Amino acid sequence: MSQDDRYRQAGVDIEKGDQFVKNIRELVKSTHTSAVLSDLGGFSGLVSLNTEHLQHPVLVSSTDGVGTKLKIAFMMNKHDTVGIDLVGMCVNDIVVTGARPLFMLDYLATGKLELGVAQDIVAGIVAGCQQAKCALIGGETAEMPGMYPPGEYDLAGFTVGVVERDKIIDGSAVRRGAAVIGLASSGLHSNGYSLVRKIVFEEQGLGVGDRVPGLDGTVGEVLLTPTRIYVEAVLNVQRDYELMGAAHITGGGILENLPRVLPSGVRAVINKGSWTQPPVFAWLQERGGLSEREMNRTFNAGLGMILLVPGKQGQDVVERLTALGEQAFIVGEILSRKPNQPPVEIVA
Repeated sequence: MSQDDRYRQAGVDIEKGDQFVKNIRELVKSTHTSAVLSDLGGFSGLVSLNTEHLQHPVLVSSTDGVGTKLKIAFMMNKHDTVGIDLVGMCVNDIVVTGARPLFMLDYLATGKLELGVAQDIVAGIVAGCQQAKCALIGGETAEMPGMYPPGEYDLAGFTVGVVERDKIIDGSAVRRGAAVIGLASSGLHSNGYSLVRKIVFEEQGLGVGDRVPGLDGTVGEVLLTPTRIYVEAVLNVQRDYELMGAAHITGGGILENLPRVLPSGVRAVINKGSWTQPPVFAWLQERGGLSEREMNRTFNAGLGMILLVPGKQGQDVVERLTALGEQAFIVGEILSRKPNQPPVEIVA
């Protein structure tokens, strides 16, 4: 018996891994620009940092995963959307600084590599990169027998972008009178799924194929809706308007994420009901018996991104975002903050 046979018996198939790289090569190359200098399969990815149009370029990076939303993909045996979630969670984090994503790397770990599943995952990552206009330049596929239950995997990613130093958006320019603009989410995005699964599958006893009145699709389809990617929308606003602050609304919701870009002395007052909320949120709140505060600290409440612009620009920005295909709403304003007031308040 050859050494290769022994390794295969132990659960790692090198030939299958090589075949996987060959199968996805052209798919991955579809995201490449002229700045990408390497091909898939090398030790690392090479990207030319062409900064002739930037005086003081600053690199911006972020890393994230998809979390237990993957459990829904396992239950449905549907794996072509979680890659979009992966890209979205990473690039949405860096675009809030004004950075344009340059490239993405992924990490896929599984107990046994299934070519069809892995190729579907990469197809989703490619789709996300195409939306964000960044290159997928490589990654790691780890086959680790005994680490994961059969049919399961974990997925993580890493992205790098660039921004001109004096164009960095950090919230320091946010001032009283600014408009708070919310961009609609596509649903739950990739946060709160441990609670979601407990409510939906344990407490309600539902399956992914069940239909619930008021929800557009089966339970699984609604829960697996991919994260919306806001890169082009945010950069468009930054280019033509005074974008003073931006917050990606992820785990922690509006109450935990918006304060990260508010300077001391100001607070955001958000008007409940000023935006259209996907029905999955009200359904989860009712079925789970969740308080308003828990909802607003766990989920995005229907707003995946919040932008802060001067009040006089608010309506123009909403119209621009609408023209770009986003659902956008003026959802509140920035006011002065006293020491005993919270940084964010959601009022009826």
